[in-house]
Amino acid sequence: MIAARLQIDFGDEFGDPSPPLPVLERRFRALMADPAAFVLFAGDPTDPVGYAVVTLRPTVYCDGPLAVLDELYVIPDLRGGGIGTQLLRRAIDEVRARGGGEMHINVDEIDTEARRFYERHGFVNVEPGKDYRMLCYIREL
Repeated sequence: MIAARLQIDFGDEFGDPSPPLPVLERRFRALMADPAAFVLFAGDPTDPVGYAVVTLRPTVYCDGPLAVLDELYVIPDLRGGGIGTQLLRRAIDEVRARGGGEMHINVDEIDTEARRFYERHGFVNVEPGKDYRMLCYIREL
């Protein structure tokens, strides 16, 4: 499965271990079958150059679902050419089409390129009217 291969490439690039390919393939099949999630690809469908993974969940903060951009990846040699922007815009359009009211993206603090990319597209790590950053806390279960 193409999404699983791209996920492994993504993890390898940043030194983050990925689950084995068969595990990722199973997880992506389940994710792509879930109406509360979607995966978008950029480029040739048989050999894409990037992908975006979005999950949606109910929330009290807006009428529609809250979207989480779980992954957005473009192969390194093609970055800076608008592929990531195209994927992000398509993801936002799809969330809006599904009635979504908000999108969250978690970015490692040291990944300044990704932070600049998302900020350039209107995402912030400080809520409007506040003077402090939002943080994401994680605990594996």
